[in-house]
Parts: sequence; C-alpha cells; structure tokens
Amino acid sequence: MKYLQSSRHTPCAVCPATHDAEVIRYTSCRSRWLLADGTEDCACYLRPRRGVVLLLVLIVVTMLALGSLGFAELMLNEHRAAKTSSRQSQARAFAESGAELARQFLDRTAADQKTAGGLYDNAQRFSSQLAADDNSPRDRGRFTLIAPRYENSAVPGTRYGLQDESARINLATILNYDKSSGSSGSSSSGSGSSGATSKAKTILMGLPGMTDAIADAILDWIDADDTPREQGAESEYYGSLQPGYAPRNAPPASIEELLLVRGVTPELLFGLDAAKMGYGSSNSASGTIAGVDNSDGSMDHGWAAYLTLWSAESNLNADGAPKINLNQSDLKKLYDDLTPVLDQPSAEFIVAYRLNNSGQADGSGHLDMSKLGKASKNLASMLDLVGTRVQLAPTSPQGSGSRPITLKNPFTSDTAAMSTYLPKLYDNCMTESGKSTAGRININQAPRTILLCIPGMTSDLADQIIANRVPDQASPSAKADQTCPAWPLIEGIMPLAAIKPMLPYITAGGSVYRAQIIGHFDKGNPVARLQVILDATQRPTRILLWKDMSRMTGGFPGEGGSITGEH
Repeated sequence: MKYLQSSRHTPCAVCPATHDAEVIRYTSCRSRWLLADGTEDCACYLRPRRGVVLLLVLIVVTMLALGSLGFAELMLNEHRAAKTSSRQSQARAFAESGAELARQFLDRTAADQKTAGGLYDNAQRFSSQLAADDNSPRDRGRFTLIAPRYENSAVPGTRYGLQDESARINLATILNYDKSSGSSGSSSSGSGSSGATSKAKTILMGLPGMTDAIADAILDWIDADDTPREQGAESEYYGSLQPGYAPRNAPPASIEELLLVRGVTPELLFGLDAAKMGYGSSNSASGTIAGVDNSDGSMDHGWAAYLTLWSAESNLNADGAPKINLNQSDLKKLYDDLTPVLDQPSAEFIVAYRLNNSGQADGSGHLDMSKLGKASKNLASMLDLVGTRVQLAPTSPQGSGSRPITLKNPFTSDTAAMSTYLPKLYDNCMTESGKSTAGRININQAPRTILLCIPGMTSDLADQIIANRVPDQASPSAKADQTCPAWPLIEGIMPLAAIKPMLPYITAGGSVYRAQIIGHFDKGNPVARLQVILDATQRPTRILLWKDMSRMTGGFPGEGGSITGEH
C-alpha cells in the first residue's frame, strides 16, 4: 500500500502505532482513516473492532431476553390474578346461591320444613350443596350453610343450618322491657335515681365482662334522651373527644357501632375474634381478654355473639294463618274465632275471663253470648288462664238462694292436660297485636350465657333447661311441648309462680335467622363467606342484612378443609 510522504509521522487514532501517511480527513463516522492514496484502512484497527461489536450485540440480546422474560412473567402474574379474581367471583356466586336456598326454605310451612329436615342441623340440605357441576374438582362449586354448635356457652364445633336471632339479646327492643314493667320513668330516661333496677340493665349485666359503667353507656347510646344515667355517657362526654361526635340516641345501625360507646373495646365486642375482624388484638394469641374470666370460653367470640338488632317471631300459626289476639275488644268475634281452633268450653272460658266475673249465665249454666258486655280484664300472658276461677252471674235475679255459677276451667294445672292444651294455645293465640313480636329470647337454643341474662333466671334453672331441651325440633327426639315457651312448667322444671314473670322475656322460637354461607370449590381456593339476616315474619322472606365476610381470616372451630375447599 502506498502512502503519501509527510514531513512528520502521523499517529493512529485507535492504536499506539505511527504511520508514515498523511491523513487527508476522517470519514464521517471516524471509524476509519482516509489516506492520501484514496484508501480507507488501518490494519491495526480492524481486529479489535470485530470484538467490540460482538460484545455489544451480546449485551443487547441479553437485555432484550431479560425484558422479554420480565414481560412474560408480568403477563403470567396478570393471568393468575385474573383467574383468581374469576374464581373468587364464582365462589361468591356459589355463596349467593346458598342465601337464595335459605330464603326459599324459610318460605315453606313449618310442617314442610320439618319434613325436609328442619333448620337447625340439616346436612342433607345445607352441607356441600352442588352449585356448579364440572368434571374437574377444582372447578366444581358448592355452598355450605354453617352455624356454631353451642355447649353451654362455648363453641366446640359446628352444625349445618341457620341461627335463630331470638337466641340473642335484641338491642333494638331492650328498652321496651323497662316501659312495660313500669320502671322506665327515671331508669330508662336518665339518672336511674329511683332505686329500681332497670330490666334492660339487668339483661346487659348478665354478659361476661359487662360493668355498670358500660351497661349504662350502652343504654344511654340507645335511649332517645340526652340525660346520662348514673354511670352513663351522653353528648357532653362524646362531644369532648377529639374528634367529637354525638351518640345515636336510637338503636345502633350495626353491632360494630358499639365500638363508639365509651368503654366498649374490640376485645370485649369480638373476643378472641378481634384480629379476625380486622382489629388489632394483643390478647388473641394468648387466648385471654384483659379483665374478663374466659376460662369457660364464653368470650371467645365476644359480646357480638350474644347481641342482635333483628330478632322477632311471627304471629302466624303453623299453617300460616294469623294468631288470634285474646285481648281483642270484640268478645263475640273472639268467641267465634276460638271455637273452631280450640273448642267451645275453652272459647267460652276465655271470653268469661275477659268479662272478669261479670258475664251472665244462660239457663243451662253457660255464658249467655247474647248478653256480652264490654271486656274489663286483659291477659298478661296465657298462663293467667291456668288454674284460675271464673264466675257467671245467675239467670234469676239475686236473691237469698241465688249464687254465682262457677264456670268449669278447661285449663287445669294438671301436667298431662297442660302438655296438650298449652302448645295448641300458644300456636294459635297471642296476647298482643301486630304481625310479629320482637326481642324475646328463645330458651330452646340460647346459650347458657344468654339464659342467665333473663330476669329471674338462676344457674340451676338454666342448667335444667339446657339438660332437658331439644334445640332441633325436626330431630326424632323432639318434644311436642317444647314448641311453647311454657314447657319448663309442663315438664316440672319451674312452678307456675316462677315462670309467669319470665314469660315477657322468653319464647320457644323466632322467625328471623342468621345464615353464614360458605361458597367453595371441591378442591383448592378461594373461598367466599357471606353473612345474611333473613326475616321470615312475612312472606316472601326478605333479607335484612347482607355482609361479605370473605376477608375474615378463619371461621368457626371445626370447620375443616372439606368446607373451605382445602383438600
């Protein structure tokens, strides 16, 4: 190669070598030399140039590969998330199917429900019911209706069925007990200085860990006035907080609202479930609640397990017909309504009782239905009829030989007779008006803790009721007399004088139910959990509360993998 001569040596820009050549100019990319003979060349540059390009290519390819891998992983994650979301929606739909099944089941008559296995523990109807069939167990969907099984006040396991809301204390109606008992004057409306203990407070004080101050604060939150009870709290206290707020002065919108009440903590309201409900709890892991004796497990689930806002019982009989109000003003209509349901002597005696010994006898010694006056006496409860005496005025004018006629009482205190007429009386009659009665406690299913909240209840009586009751009225061991709240009288557990004052607080069954429904697959997660409150006091059954509890960790003790889908 011929180079142009130069008076100086020209160094190479890319290597230490010196060339006897004159550089005319660099090329535009400065990667080669343009020499005087018209060539572009530098032998010492060509060899290292090939290695740098290869290295750059490898770096670019590696970066592209890593970017593609990251993108692919991102897309896989998105696919998994979409699939999980889809399965979660499916599981929720399975649970919603369970809610609809429960609603339709409650629309049946009591006889049909019993024939189908009942509401209390019915695995055939409520456990792992198929909602979506598929050949793959991972895509086969089911739902399960689950409820806690109480032993005294602890929950050692579960059952498949509904929870009767009447097995809880109704905060929406609790102040009515004070109004009806005549103690509402100062106790329910303020300071409680009358010295008479509020029935509502007596009921609340039966809860584990309850104090006078918290009970008063809860009742102050509920009552309509702004006057605090002796240890209560009203607007003056809540307004001083930062930030301040006002008490509702009405029944709370939810049980969780009680956390706004002075003294109520997540541990007291939810027990060891506080962490499951999303509230921090330092005591959950240790199984203790500060200041509360939980050795019997009665506070494992806190006060929330014992409180409700919705309990009520329908005033319809087993056939769906309205019950007869024994305190109605039209006595002729009362007699006509009662005669085909009970019998003529029972109808006659009830009407005569309402006349309060002022009824007129006819020639045969029976009540003269053509000479009925106005009713002058009401029944406080149907047990007022048991063993009582009713007299009729004689047909002839009062004279030396004329005496009142004592009407034969079909409602005797004989145990065998009571086991027959009391269930029929309670199924077909009532002593109040309205389509439903709210707030009474179901002694057939209430845990021991709730039984002890009933005014007049003792530990011995509660233990005897639990030992003799049959919570599942659809079971083969069910007792016919336990369909009425007076069955402890019939079975000799309580005397008439002890159970009569208790009747305003108790019932043998409600018509509003809590359903906790789990939607799940035969294999694998996710799991959806709904809580629904169903009101069967009217037809069709309506839904009062719909709550998604899928984010609540865990569940009742003993649920097991067969329910949650973790096989």
